[in-house]
Order: sequence, then C-alpha cells, then structure tokens
Amino acid sequence: MTDRNYIKQMRVPTADNPLRVLLSACLAGVTCGYDGTANGTYPSALKLLTFHTLKIIKFCPEEFSFGSPREMCDIHGGDGFDVLRGKARVLTETGKDWTEGMVAASLKMLEIARKEDIEIAVLMDVSAACGSQVVYSGNRFAQNKVYQIGAGVCAAQLMTNGFNVISQRDFGSLELLYSKADNTHVIDEKAIDHHEISWYREYFGV
Repeated sequence: MTDRNYIKQMRVPTADNPLRVLLSACLAGVTCGYDGTANGTYPSALKLLTFHTLKIIKFCPEEFSFGSPREMCDIHGGDGFDVLRGKARVLTETGKDWTEGMVAASLKMLEIARKEDIEIAVLMDVSAACGSQVVYSGNRFAQNKVYQIGAGVCAAQLMTNGFNVISQRDFGSLELLYSKADNTHVIDEKAIDHHEISWYREYFGV
C-alpha cells in the first residue's frame, strides 16, 4: 500500500504542469465494467476529474484483453503478485483460464504508465486486475466467498515496477491528493484508508 508520506511529498501541480494520475476507467464513468456499466458511482474518484491541475489517464485493463461486457474473473491460488510469478491463475466464474490475457493487460497498463510518466494510480478496489489492498481468494460467487490481503494482477505489475497505487476507498490518501490538486481544499482529518477501517482489521485480524 502507498505510504501517505509519498503523497505529502509530491510536487505542487499547476494547470500547465498537472500531476499525472492513472485512473481505472470504470471509476471515471466509462462503461467498461464486466456487465457493460461503469460499476457504480464513487464520488471519491469522480472528484479527481474536477481538478484542472490533474491530468487523468483512463484505462481499463480487463476491457483491453476481454472486452465488455464479459465474465467476472478472480484470482485462484494467490494474489496478483503470485500470478506474475506464475504461481496463481486468473479464472472466470465458469472456469475459463484468463491468466495470459490478464498478464497481457497488466503489461499494457505498465506501458501506459511509463509512457505518460504517471505519478500515482487510483485503481478499482477488490478487482482481480486493479485491486490494491484486498482481492477475492477464488471465486467471489462461491457460497463462502473469501477475501485476501493482496493486489490484483495489474496493480501488482505497477507496484513491482515502482509506481504508487491507491484505491477509491483510500479516503485518507485521496484527501491528501485533493489538497495537492487544490491548495484551498480543507483536508478531512478523520478520513482513513481502506486498511484502517474496522471491517479490514476485524476480517484479517490486524
């Protein structure tokens, strides 16, 4: 997970030299979700689109490899880092093996991140591609679905290559990013990140 100190130390952007942010396209309202929708509306992410001092680069890795609409997929046997090491697989809800396509999607996301010289990525939480702190362990539609601490394949690819990643549920980190984008923004000091919420602490016993 990204240390909030990283965001505090980021440069102050301007309209002429904005901060470069990679954003999961579904979080920007692009209808690239597995069901052909934008997977809901998250004000925390949409707010990023309102700042003229941020350059938002939108990308959906799953749509890149599998199109939209598509089946839902999850990681089996580990997390995204394990997939990149060849120790875990990405399977759809009906059992299709999408590992190769997901790795290809992660490499495309990395290519975009490097080309755009992004300074931070804000990615869709829990996704097998874009999750940054929590993903499902196996099929999310199982009777007893299980969460695990870990990253999706594409988020893991970015992290492995030195990029900082947060999610739309990392409210504390986002407050700092808002304040970088707009120096008049008053930071909500009560805002916390996903790993700090009670559900996360209770579920994972941390």
